[in-house]
Amino acid sequence: MARELLTARLDRKVCISESAQCFHLEFSIDGVKEFPFAPGQFISAVAVDAAGKQQTRAYSLASAPHGKQFELCVNRVKDGFFSNHLADLSDLDSGDTIQVHGPHGLFTLREPVTDSILIATGTGIAPMRSIVQKLFPADGSDQSQGKDIWLIYGTRHASDLYFREEFEALAAKHSNFHYLPTLSRAEENWTGPRGYVQEHVARIVEERAARLGQPLPQPTVDANTPPADLKFDIHAYICGLNRMVSGVRDTLTGFGWNGKQIIYERYD
Repeated sequence: MARELLTARLDRKVCISESAQCFHLEFSIDGVKEFPFAPGQFISAVAVDAAGKQQTRAYSLASAPHGKQFELCVNRVKDGFFSNHLADLSDLDSGDTIQVHGPHGLFTLREPVTDSILIATGTGIAPMRSIVQKLFPADGSDQSQGKDIWLIYGTRHASDLYFREEFEALAAKHSNFHYLPTLSRAEENWTGPRGYVQEHVARIVEERAARLGQPLPQPTVDANTPPADLKFDIHAYICGLNRMVSGVRDTLTGFGWNGKQIIYERYD
C-alpha cells in the first residue's frame, strides 16, 4: 500500500554552521491544520534524482509539534543527493516544496517521564531538540515534572555545536536541565567539557547513584518480569553514529542498566 505523500513548503532556512555546512530548515504542511507527531520521530522525504530514480531519506524532526509546522537539521554531504537537494532549497517568495511521509519511528520519550540522559553527536541533536522542546516549551513551563534532564552533546569543534545558544538559555532558566557540550578536538580557548560522550555519561551515572544511595552496578532485573511491569527511575536516549551508540550502550550495561532503559537510534 502506497504511503500518503504530504507537500511541505519551506518557510525558513538558516545556516547554523558554516564549517559543517549544517542547515536548519522550517517547513509547513500544505492543506492541513495540524501535523501531529511524537518528539523523537522522523519523516521520510521523497524526491527524484537527476537519473530519474526516486530517492527516499529519513530525517529526524528537530522541533516539538506546533501546528502544521516541523523543522529539520541537515548537514550538506559531498555527493549526497538528498542533503544537497535540501540544502539548496530556497525560502524566497512562496518557498520551495518537498514531498514527505510520516511521522515514523519509536525513538520517543517514555512515559511517565523519568530522570533522563540525552546523548547525541552531529545531527543526532535533532530528535533531542524535539524532546527538549517538549519538556521545556517556549511558554517557559516545565513539562518534565521536575525530573533531571541531561543533554550531552559531543562534537569535534565548538563551531559544530548546533543550537548551542538555545540550550544554554534553557539551562539558565531551568535548574533541572543540564546542558553538557563536550569537544573531542577542542581549541585552547574552550573552557567547557572535553572528551567523548561516554566519559560524561559514566560520571553522571556514578554521581547520581552516589547522591541517591543506589548501588552500582544496579541489581539485575528478573528476566521473567513482563515488559509492562518494568519500572525505571532513569532512561538514556542515544542518537548518532553506530560507534558512539554502541560505546554508550556498553558503558550503561556495564553499570547494570537494563536494555529497556536504553533507547537509541543510529543513522549510519
